[in-house]
Amino acid sequence: MLGSFSGTTVPALLNSTSNQLYLHFYSDISVSAAGFHLEYKTVGLSSCPEPAVPSNGVKTGERYLVNDVVSFQCEPGYALQGHAHISCMPGTVRRWNYPPPLCIAQCGGTVEEMEGVILSPGFPGNYPSNMDCSWKIALPVGFGAHIQFLNFSTEPNHDFIEIRNGPYETSRMMGRFSGSELPSSLLSTSHETTVYFHSDHSQNRPGFKLEYQAYELQECPDPEPFANGIVRGAGYNVGQSVTFECLPGYQLTGHPVLTCQHGTNRNWDHPLPKCEVPCGGNITSSNGTVYSPGFPSPYSSSQDCVWLITVPIGHGIRLNLSLLQTEPSGDFITIWDGPQQTAPRLGVFTRSMAKKTVHSSSNQVLLKFHCDAATGGIFAIAFSDHCRYLNQKSGKLNFIPSSTLGQVCETLQRSLPHMRPRFLHL
Repeated sequence: MLGSFSGTTVPALLNSTSNQLYLHFYSDISVSAAGFHLEYKTVGLSSCPEPAVPSNGVKTGERYLVNDVVSFQCEPGYALQGHAHISCMPGTVRRWNYPPPLCIAQCGGTVEEMEGVILSPGFPGNYPSNMDCSWKIALPVGFGAHIQFLNFSTEPNHDFIEIRNGPYETSRMMGRFSGSELPSSLLSTSHETTVYFHSDHSQNRPGFKLEYQAYELQECPDPEPFANGIVRGAGYNVGQSVTFECLPGYQLTGHPVLTCQHGTNRNWDHPLPKCEVPCGGNITSSNGTVYSPGFPSPYSSSQDCVWLITVPIGHGIRLNLSLLQTEPSGDFITIWDGPQQTAPRLGVFTRSMAKKTVHSSSNQVLLKFHCDAATGGIFAIAFSDHCRYLNQKSGKLNFIPSSTLGQVCETLQRSLPHMRPRFLHL
């Protein structure tokens, strides 16, 4: 409707935008008046001038007549400066109600879309001098950002971009880039990622264009249960590490520390380690257990394993063959009271042996396990650091764990030399 008029005021000039005009007059039953007289003439319908399309933007709408609306939007990475919608105004001179907008690459901001583009200020033109711009990529919790550079050119060493794995200046830096070499892609492990750009007062270059895409953060496979060992660590997310430790008597095979890797498929940076019983080795702990190879599974045939147990000088070693399930023929354990097989032998032990506990007079014992039977077995030999002393009343040698005495033996030997024959570490 162009208008509704009543009274004695002459309406202003009207212009229709159609080739047809509908006029409706209404009077009621009361007062009569002179009415109206109007003239019309045919005029050509003029349109608003075609609006300019902003650089790095697109225009929607091809009609520019009165009341027609044209819309604008920017390419990814650019922000619209001005009005997104403009309308062709009526009047003797056709014009738009607002000027066409601009699409500019801004200095900083927050982006929350699941994918997007970040540009240096003024891209694809040169960035200005003395800029400090910070963008935050804010994604839903549980997602990280996969960042890929499409263009990169800054003044080497002086103008740079930093990517941080988090929303703060103190968050872990994923990379700092400068020069003309295109950076490699990055994967953040936080739902918030910071992009910081700095330019100094001198040379200006085209800067950078990067695109990001959200990806779901998943955990690496659970390393537990970890047979014969312990797993220590706070979590299994990307970038987190776990440490593996073996129970006494077992030896770690593989890497003791694993880190959950980046990538769309979660996995550890090395294969999971194993805790296995070695066939022999050097043992320097004050107590522990020597297990058969492969324990608790049966050992394989045709093996010769040698262990050397060493405790502090002046101490002895107590060994208890608490579990001995070897084949009666061909499988046996030999123990020597010293570091070599030329030392006095404490015994040869098989499944049928009644005696299962021995004490050494040396601070070293040598154990050798030999098997040639086709079927395997298992054994466990517990050992501990002991003090050995002479009971004057009974005339017998007694043994006390060093962990019970503490420094008593050493103290007595230093302060009471005359008691050494009665209280000895053999």
